[in-house]
Amino acid sequence: MKYRDHRVALVVPCYNEGITIYNTVTSFKQAMPELELYVFDNNSTDNTGKEARRAGAEVIFVKNPGKGNVVRRIFADVDADIYVMTDGDDTYEAEAVRKLVDKIIDDKLDMVVGCRVVAPEIAELAYRSGHQWGNKMLTGTVMKIFGGQFTDMLSGYRVFSRRYAKSFPALAQGFETETELTVHALELRMPYGEVTTKYSERPAGSESKLSTYKDGFRILNMIIRLFMREKPIIFFGIIALIFALFSMLLGVPVITEFLQTGLVPRLPTAVLSSSLMMIAIACLFAGLVLDGITTSRQETKRLFYLNIHKS
Repeated sequence: MKYRDHRVALVVPCYNEGITIYNTVTSFKQAMPELELYVFDNNSTDNTGKEARRAGAEVIFVKNPGKGNVVRRIFADVDADIYVMTDGDDTYEAEAVRKLVDKIIDDKLDMVVGCRVVAPEIAELAYRSGHQWGNKMLTGTVMKIFGGQFTDMLSGYRVFSRRYAKSFPALAQGFETETELTVHALELRMPYGEVTTKYSERPAGSESKLSTYKDGFRILNMIIRLFMREKPIIFFGIIALIFALFSMLLGVPVITEFLQTGLVPRLPTAVLSSSLMMIAIACLFAGLVLDGITTSRQETKRLFYLNIHKS
């Protein structure tokens, strides 16, 4: 079946979600019967696969651990016009799926993010204040570096066009994949949008796989790596400026003393200052060279993206 003349696939990456995967799949199926159902089982040790099949989904096993590895397989193996991605923990609002899909069709977008809204009475159970603060900080950092107007960069509820899915390189391995998904849209200047959706607490007996500090640092590391890879002239320019400032801080007194006395009594300081300035110049040139490479790579990605048929 098709929805508004589009093949729409529900893709669910999950690991040990045997308690919740049946309700997740069936609730989306009830909300949009036209969905093609796929569950990607990432080495689960419980009955996730059995429950997913019972709900009517096709189960695809992914050996390499990590959500990023699952997303890579999803976009490679599933052929559809529109991809609806959600987590298998039954926390996202299935009833909002039509709003997200309608928005990507009506506004001709490449990605729509379901921004989480939590009722105050369950906020500490569903979406703790520490996680909300971390999400805002990381989202704000990415927006400052890459631009854009996302408000919930780490949401696992997203809808993608075929062009997006087939042009996404998927280099991340774990939960930092949401950051990569966001930056990919920003770097190729894809049209995107957001829709507010309800976010609920996990059912009893279901446990989150997210490690607050470990995954938080991995996401921050991914932001730094993407900053270096996609904005090298700015990244290495900042490093060059820091080294240049330290060089000047150490070197100006030495130069002043030399002009006054004709002597360089602090030779080690002079050598250190010169070395720091040489490092600064090397960083600046590295940024210039890598910026040319990045521009060429982005042009290639853009042409590949434009070469993909939307449906």
